[in-house]
Amino acid sequence: MNASQPQILIIQPLMPQLDAKLSQHFQCHRLYDYQDPALFLQRQGKDIQGIVTRGDVGVETAILEQLPACKAIAVFGVGTDRIDLRYTTEHGIQVSITSDILTDDVADLAMTLTLAFSRNLVANHLFARSGEWESTGASLATKASGKRMGIAGLGAIGLAIARRAEAFGMEVAYTARSAKDVPYKRCDNIEQLAAFSDFLVLSLPGSPENLQLVDARVLAALGKEGVLINIARGTVVNENDLIQALQQGTIKGAALDVFAQEPVIPAALRELDNVLLTPHIGSATHETREGMANNVLENMLAFFSTGKMLTAI
Repeated sequence: MNASQPQILIIQPLMPQLDAKLSQHFQCHRLYDYQDPALFLQRQGKDIQGIVTRGDVGVETAILEQLPACKAIAVFGVGTDRIDLRYTTEHGIQVSITSDILTDDVADLAMTLTLAFSRNLVANHLFARSGEWESTGASLATKASGKRMGIAGLGAIGLAIARRAEAFGMEVAYTARSAKDVPYKRCDNIEQLAAFSDFLVLSLPGSPENLQLVDARVLAALGKEGVLINIARGTVVNENDLIQALQQGTIKGAALDVFAQEPVIPAALRELDNVLLTPHIGSATHETREGMANNVLENMLAFFSTGKMLTAI
């Protein structure tokens, strides 16, 4: 550790490669390693000039309040719902995200979940492995091509999903804060979008205004043949309403990559046959995670050399 290097605070563990790269250029304080984080912040918080965190973790405002010299937060991910952006703006703190790097991976996963659910891929995989095919035939699944996909949130990821769905011959509609210059139908609200959809894909930020946006009312509009696909944030869905809808057959099923209290997945969800679950793997490829790591490092290096982050929001 070089005493002349800038001091940064790492909120929660990062991928080892990124941690190692940061350690070459900065004095890294790992908040999760301190037995008494509050005492550390009290004693050394004034020396911290930057923060590195994950999109699913963010940083509490109570921590920022103890870091008067901190003017940069680099997020490993695109989520900023756990950072008080009003506070950062008011205090001149730049916030960067790994924008556009994980778009393709997340969009690919959304289509993977759509296709896997419609073709009952997991059950058929288990059926083939079991040897039962020798005595009985496989059950029929559902065609994805030609179905309707509604995409809630048509940012970069939502648009990438739409283009993939279009390539599969699906009819696409969307909701967004403002109309987009796209050849897709725009619905006025998510309930209207759900009523349109065979597959309702959530590609929304986990902001306060989207908290539990998908509730019993929206799920009822999605209907008995509808499937919910969530690659956004678990908090966008009222999980209790979703579980009830799945149990009662209000909707056909769900494919979920994100959950409200990760890594905890409610037992009721894990026990259902009409759900497909993945452990928040939207950006989890070697190529994308390396690109995200490089982006975080480059943002921090740029800030301490020029005063400006490269992909600040």
